[in-house]
Amino acid sequence: MIGADTTDRTTRVVRSGDRLLPSLGIFLVTGGLLLLGWFVYLWFKPIPAPYQYQLVEEGDSSKFSKIDLTGWPDLKLGQYKVQADGVGKPIAEFIVARQNDGAPVLIYWKNSTNEVLYNFDRKPSELTILAEAISKHAPKDALILSWWDTSRQIKLLTGHDTFFTHHLNEPLMIPAPWLEHSKEIQAYEKQFWQSNADAAEMDRFKHFSRALAAPAEDGIKQLRQLIGSDRETYLIVHVTDIYKLGLMYPESIGVAYQNFPMTGNMHGMINQMKVQVKENNFDTYTLQSVSDNEIRVFFLSDEESSQTLLARMLPFVDKTAPTELDLAQLIYQQGGYWVYRLP
Repeated sequence: MIGADTTDRTTRVVRSGDRLLPSLGIFLVTGGLLLLGWFVYLWFKPIPAPYQYQLVEEGDSSKFSKIDLTGWPDLKLGQYKVQADGVGKPIAEFIVARQNDGAPVLIYWKNSTNEVLYNFDRKPSELTILAEAISKHAPKDALILSWWDTSRQIKLLTGHDTFFTHHLNEPLMIPAPWLEHSKEIQAYEKQFWQSNADAAEMDRFKHFSRALAAPAEDGIKQLRQLIGSDRETYLIVHVTDIYKLGLMYPESIGVAYQNFPMTGNMHGMINQMKVQVKENNFDTYTLQSVSDNEIRVFFLSDEESSQTLLARMLPFVDKTAPTELDLAQLIYQQGGYWVYRLP
């Protein structure tokens, strides 16, 4: 565990080659005690799916204030809570949207635990602003290339053609005690999200993610080869993709994270980040604004990790800025999203 205050943090580990990297998340003591009971329960009473999605409310955009979708009045929205057996309170909540009778698309996620649970929280406004910009400025025949979850959101909100269209659930981000239920969880997720992705789409996603984890120059070439034509293509990456990529390819990229409460002392927060870099021999870090009260910091373990294509496309401290990247043209940035025109 790193950092001076050990009362509000937990440490997880991501293996990168022969390195063990701490991956850090903030949590309340009461939440930690709650989860401890939950994990003990699961350990002694294994169940096929250790959680369920329970519908709370349905309606149009006027009924949901957590994300502003007034520009999409035809969408059907549903709010769910994630209920784990043996735990009284929901461990997460989320909102899905769908067009007519289409499959649900995740557009809002709020984790209430200290564990990496399915997804990372993001500012909801960043997605809608990005979608509006794409609808306004991207050519109608352009292809959108991004992580599968972002792809589904952009397709739903803009109608643009995306390289990935189904819920792929890669990587599977669940607490360690749930790993023995991975197959059951994958089956449950596939059923809930109505995913019928075929082997070809899964294979394309593997090639896409490997390209992001490759050295930058090679990665760009691999992406263009994957598209298979000179079609105008826009690559969208999000800062949280770096952690997901690290889970999939720990031999290529070592990544850790820590959440910090927002305070008025920004200089003090930056000093804390520098302390983590020095004490853990990290190479660099970047920030994600989670909410008005919290930021998340992603750390990269070494120079090799920093030279991967995805890392080069994100604003890591003391590295070449995305605005100066000569491998692809940065054309738009919104919050944690960075949009490039693929050469």
